Formats: sequence, C-alpha cells, structure tokens
Amino acid sequence: MEVLVVGAGAMGRWVGETVAAAFDVAYADRDPEAAETAAADSEARAVALDTGESFDAVCLAVPISAVGEAVETHASKAERAVVDVTGVMDGPIASMRAAAPDRERVSLHPLFAPENAPGNVAVVADAPGPVSDAILGAVADADNHVFETTAGEHDAAMETVQSGAHAAILAYALAAEDVREEFATPISAGLDELVSAVTAGTPRVYREIQQSFPGADRVADAARRVAEAEGEAFDDLYEEAKAGDGAFGTGSENR
Repeated sequence: MEVLVVGAGAMGRWVGETVAAAFDVAYADRDPEAAETAAADSEARAVALDTGESFDAVCLAVPISAVGEAVETHASKAERAVVDVTGVMDGPIASMRAAAPDRERVSLHPLFAPENAPGNVAVVADAPGPVSDAILGAVADADNHVFETTAGEHDAAMETVQSGAHAAILAYALAAEDVREEFATPISAGLDELVSAVTAGTPRVYREIQQSFPGADRVADAARRVAEAEGEAFDDLYEEAKAGDGAFGTGSENR
C-alpha cells in the first residue's frame, strides 16, 4: 500500500516516517524541493502536487487555513482513505465527508512537535476501515498513545491546551523585564523554559492556532482579575485556581 503525504514540512515528514513500516510513502508539496528533500531523507519518493496518480491513502499535513482547499483538491487521489493531521477536526471532517463520502475518513492530531515524539495522538475515526486502521496501528507501534475523541471535544480542548496555554506563555514573555539570572525562582525558570520552547520555531503555527480557537481572551480576562484583586478577593481567586488544578491538562502537546 502507498500513502501520499501532502505537505512535506515537519509534521508531514513525521507522518511519512511513522507510517513507513506499513506503507510505501510519496510526498507532494507546493515547494517541490521540500518534497524531494523529504523523499531523499527516507525510502520514499516525491511526486508533483498536481499528480494524476492515485494512492491507497492521502494524508493532508497542511496548515489549518489550507486544509479545506487541500481536501477538495487531493481527496480524489485516494482510492481508499483520506486522513488529516492539521490540528483542528470539525472543519476537516466536514470537508472530507463532502469530498470523499465513499472513502475511509480519519482525523489525527499529534499533540506534540515532531521533534518531541512520541506522545499523545488524538483521533476522530469518522469512517474507519482497514487502511486507516493500518495507519493508526503504525502510529501506535511508534510508541505514541493513540486515543479516540470527538471533533467537538477535541476542538473545545484546544481552546485550553493550545490557544489558552500559548497565550499565557507569550504574554508572560512580553511582560517580563530583563533580570539577572541569579534572581530566577523555580517558577520563573520553568516559565522561561516554556517561553524558549514556544519561541524556538516560527510564528505561523501559533498564529493559526490563535485564529482557529478561542481561549486567549479568557486568559487575558483572568490575568486582569488577578491584577485587580485585593485582599480577600485575591485569596478567592487563588482558591479558585487551586480548585481547578489540572484544568489545563498534562498531555504532551508542545507545539
């Protein structure tokens, strides 16, 4: 069996390398050189983005803002299954239902940057079957924890674990003054590590997350409540936060 991975960026390459034990892999990208490089670095091949070939499965590893168009353009190249790993689920599933009503349809979200694999992988199996099962099996065999969810549950969770978490970290980075390293506390040092992790790449992924999921406004509102609280009002907020300990989850999402 062969899978076409549309998008030869970091996540697309993670998909190709992860499923290579069960599938032959082909890469296509709007940057042909990226597809060639991804193929050259593994036992895969590169094809043109407008290839007329068909494949057992097509996996869309494109930015969130491009997934609808990508499904419409490339789903017809799938003989048996269409999969996406874009990080949002409701929209891609609706697009796959419209473009590939008679194909297997599965949405995956690896909750980590590829360099931090393995980790948790959320799955909505909208129309599962043997080919998509083989893809999920390869992901699990690579020591990832694959768990099922719904599109609604997933997208709501991303408001907290992605949009809210990233907003809080970036806001701390923007608000922080430059201080000597000796002044660091265990809490501030931990936050500094998170800032380094979030700012190690490029803004595109984080921008698309903020544009796709609400959550940042709630963080801003909560910060304002903390800043304005005095006396027992602050104590009440502290206890409220304590009672909600763990609400932001403990998954391996590090994107």
